[in-house]
Amino acid sequence: MGLDPGLRRLALGTLLAAYPGPVPPDWAVELLADGLAGHTLFGTNVHDPAQVAASTAALRTGRPDALIAIDEEGGDVTRLAHATGSPYPGNAALGAIGDVALTRRVYQAIGAELAALGITVNLAPTVDVNSADDNPVIGTRSFGADPVRVAAHSAAAVSGLQSAGVAACAKHFPGHGATVTDSHHELPTVDVPVELLRQRDLPPFAAVVAAGAHAVMTAHIRVPALTGDGPATFSRAVLVDLLRGEYGFTGAVITDALEMKGAAVAAGGVGPAAVRALAAGADLLCIGAKVDAELVERVAAEIVEALTDGRLETARVEEAAGRAAALAAWTRAAGGAPATIDPDLGYAAARRAVRVDGVLTGLDRPLVVQLHTESTIAEGRVPWGLGPHLDGVREIKVIAAETEPATLRGLADGRSIVLVGRHLHRLTGGAELIAALAAEHPVTVVEMGWPAQWRPAGVRAFVTTYGASHANGRAAAEVLGLAG
Repeated sequence: MGLDPGLRRLALGTLLAAYPGPVPPDWAVELLADGLAGHTLFGTNVHDPAQVAASTAALRTGRPDALIAIDEEGGDVTRLAHATGSPYPGNAALGAIGDVALTRRVYQAIGAELAALGITVNLAPTVDVNSADDNPVIGTRSFGADPVRVAAHSAAAVSGLQSAGVAACAKHFPGHGATVTDSHHELPTVDVPVELLRQRDLPPFAAVVAAGAHAVMTAHIRVPALTGDGPATFSRAVLVDLLRGEYGFTGAVITDALEMKGAAVAAGGVGPAAVRALAAGADLLCIGAKVDAELVERVAAEIVEALTDGRLETARVEEAAGRAAALAAWTRAAGGAPATIDPDLGYAAARRAVRVDGVLTGLDRPLVVQLHTESTIAEGRVPWGLGPHLDGVREIKVIAAETEPATLRGLADGRSIVLVGRHLHRLTGGAELIAALAAEHPVTVVEMGWPAQWRPAGVRAFVTTYGASHANGRAAAEVLGLAG
């Protein structure tokens, strides 16, 4: 027997799917006509602005109020500019500058670009307080380590996005900033008292709720004091008692991607994860990036089965679908403030974020070396570094752990060396290579990752950009006097 059409439509109304390639396949449009809440766009769906606008228009032939979401954080996480790097600095740079009005303008500009392309929900800003220097998945996506500063900039980001008519989705509740593992790969644990969460991790979420954020995203993290053995995404204590009861949030709760191992493994698959998230109080379920029609139908069938066997109450799923529909209604009615996008806004902001410890001397045609760093799943393979911005100087790329200092000294042939990296304090072989070079050679270091307290001894200068976007790279090349 097929699924009950009414229950299937109800289940689909809680799902954010995705599709491969730059052109929406027929099934992606047909599912929207059947009641699917919407789709999330990823880098594989983006070639150029005209193509994206055509895709969103095609999707709306299936459902005029379809939610079309994207992760466009600026900085290291960009989908629109995945081929070149974002023209905006990310949150760490904006937090370092400390100008909340600038943060609002940057996010308003991002929102205006999204709105012009027909995108209605930005899965941003990241409002986690990055309290762990070794956090592998948040880092420069955070406005900083100070809860007060993060809260102020988070509220400004939400205000900027929504003034452009794009719904903001603040993430990752109740806070992913203290983790030292990546929830894409496993279930991280933050084993601290709830009172510490209230002091350190939760103030930015209180701020975005007060600022009127239309959505909040869950975290696939375990907080034993609140969630027991499971992730926050499956915790009613987190999503209902804390977020709605204590903080008064009335918008849509969106899950992080259920295909991530922090959720899927804990539940035994994407379908069971969807059921557990709905039961816990989530409203809109982000399935993930690798989605086809069969997976969407399988998840919908699991929800319908749970409605019939008692694992889910109909009223709960109706409430979830209603909140998703309310979010869609707001995005359809929202009129963004007219905005003229300044193409230099992000580059000017990135320049303000650069910090230099030491003296920038002897940089006439240096050897510029990028130390290879693996990208996270959240970032994807987005170009970074100084290469695109250099005038008459070539950037070479090496793996730190496989490179002998003598090799680089030979290539430098008497010139100074500029070493460019991300998260150098935890890059395998990075600290050792820098120390060995600096002991016998003039070295300048450019840190484009999270600015930990670590500083290498013996270097001429240590330059911090607070991010690795295209704008950050340009700013670094300029401060070094190497830009064209």
